[in-house]
Amino acid sequence: MAPTKTVTNVPGLKGTETEKNLLAAFAGECQARTKYDFFSAIAEKEGYRQIAGFFSETAENEKQHAKRFYLALSALGATTDHLEQSAAGENHEWTDLYKQFAETARQEGFQDIADLFEEIAEVEERHEKRFLALLDNIKNGRVFRRDTVVEWKCRNCGYIHEGMEAPEVCPACQHPQAFYEIHIPNY
Repeated sequence: MAPTKTVTNVPGLKGTETEKNLLAAFAGECQARTKYDFFSAIAEKEGYRQIAGFFSETAENEKQHAKRFYLALSALGATTDHLEQSAAGENHEWTDLYKQFAETARQEGFQDIADLFEEIAEVEERHEKRFLALLDNIKNGRVFRRDTVVEWKCRNCGYIHEGMEAPEVCPACQHPQAFYEIHIPNY
């Protein structure tokens, strides 16, 4: 079989059955991946490491399938685009979607499920705020620079640097600045 070419952001796809099929395939692959991650954890807990590994491998395969379907539907943009899209999606979930789902569950007599939707909506609101804060950091050059001295931690080796800016290269492991984050002890 000849290698397939990259199919990205196909023009004329909007509103077609093929678009619906790609959306369904993307959703199905995403659901399968998550389900296989759950199954892997259970197999691991039950002592079936090989089976857990197969579930994990299959989950990764499903992720790659989902990526191909997603790319046919939409081009991947820059991180700022992804943060904006993610914030909008989280906003929709907590302001509209889960409120409607909670109301339906309540009307149908499922109070515990209504509570679940409302509790998850609270988390989605925090997700939106986090995405917007990260977007603001990029737009204002604050991902690796702050106005005061902070501790910067290399995510690769754990080296801690104190300063207003993360080092361009980690002096301990030579990884680039991209590996740094603000160190906030939570212990």
